[in-house]
Formats: sequence, C-alpha cells, structure tokens
Amino acid sequence: MNDAALPERKRGAASIAWLIGIGLTAGFLSGLFGVGGGILIVPAVVFLLGFGQRIAAGTSLAAIVPTSLVGVVSYAVHGTVDWVSAILLAVGAIGGAQLGSYLLAKLPKRALQWGFIGFILVVVVSLFLVVPSRTAEIDLSVGTIIGLVALGFVTGVLSGLLGIGGGVVVVPMLILLFGASDLIAKGTSLLMMVPTAISGTIGNLRRGNVDLRAAAIIGIAACTTTALGAIVASVVPPFVGNLLFAAFLVAIAIRMVLQALKRS
Repeated sequence: MNDAALPERKRGAASIAWLIGIGLTAGFLSGLFGVGGGILIVPAVVFLLGFGQRIAAGTSLAAIVPTSLVGVVSYAVHGTVDWVSAILLAVGAIGGAQLGSYLLAKLPKRALQWGFIGFILVVVVSLFLVVPSRTAEIDLSVGTIIGLVALGFVTGVLSGLLGIGGGVVVVPMLILLFGASDLIAKGTSLLMMVPTAISGTIGNLRRGNVDLRAAAIIGIAACTTTALGAIVASVVPPFVGNLLFAAFLVAIAIRMVLQALKRS
C-alpha cells in the first residue's frame, strides 16, 4: 500500500476529529508566532494518524497555503506586513529549497540537526536581549535587500534539509538582524510562506506526496483560529511576545533533540 493512503481504520470520524484538532492548534500557533504550523502538523499526523513521513510533509505544506493566506490578511489589516521584504525572502527561499532538497542526500542529517538545535538555543538567548519596538520597520537599502534574499535562501536550504517551516528562522532573524517589530516580522514571514508553500505543494502533487483530503480538513480548521492567534499577538506586549516565541522555540528544540537521539 502506498504510504499516501491512510489506513481505512483511520479514515473514520475519529481521524476527522484529530485532523480538525490539529488544524485548530496549528492555525492558532501560525497566527500567534508567524509560522506555518508544519512543525506541529508533521509529527501529529505521523504519530496520531499513521502517515508516512513524505506524505506528512507534503500534506502539511498544502495545509499551510490557506493558513498563511488568512494569517497575512489578519496582519495586513493592521498594516504589519512588509510586502517588499516578503517577496525578497520568498525569492531566496524558493531557490534555497531546491538546493536543500539536493543536499539532503549528500550531507549528514544528524550533524545538521544538532547544528540547528544549537542555532535555536542561540536565538532563544538573543530574544531575551532584544525587545522589539512595535513601531519599528525594515529600512530597505542595497545591503538590506541582499541580506533579505540571503536570509530567504538560507531558510529555504534549511527547509529542504530539515523539513522545518520558514517562520522559525525568519521571524527571529527579522527582529534581531533587520530591526523589525515582532508583528511585522510575523506578518512578513507568513506572506513569504505563501509562494514557497504553493511551489512545494505543486511538486509534491506531481510525486503523489499529498493527502488532499487531510490537507483540506487541516487547512480549513486552521483558518478559523489563525486570526485569533494574530489578535493575541497584537495584544500581548513585545517582551511577552518574545518570551512566548522563545518557549515555542525551546519546545521545537526539545522535539528535535528527542528525534535525533531516537535515530542515533
């Protein structure tokens, strides 16, 4: 049986309930932190519903498309999306994802995982040292443009190598390196994900690595809570937002540590 096919015993009401619950949680986190939600969706559908790893990643990416769109609208109505920066990031990310996919079979994944865990921990510490201003914006210059494309490229490479969502890297880097407010970083991150997720989903559909039914259920459920997450993000003070995002990154790091230890 192709691992694209979910076992029949898991296609009943219980599986739909799980998919809805996953979508609701992922949507809220997407709006709150400016991430796609794949860091939750992929392990959830693998462990709870028996998806294969490739199908889980492809289904997650497809579900991210509508989720990110709703998140962009939620941030855009408050003027907290930098459209030009998002396009520059997306240009770099699309190219980087292709290289990451190519390098996936060439580089030792375990070393990459531990390196990324170390990167996350450095970012967590940095988030306690920098409190973003809610009025701060990204000042575009030649250097900034090059930096944004480079950041997108690196994010794309990591996405292809490790299967991580771009927001985990882009949001803190926009705050720490480009001086963006936390809200602009999150809104811009979500916009960057739309073309990247669409491009990846087209490729996954060609390879049969997407469960469209599951992706639709997760995506629709996620759309109902994404705006709520964005509202909460705009209400909490920037320092509290940093604390919440740091806690989120620590949870990701712990998950990756457990995953790396299990494989070793």
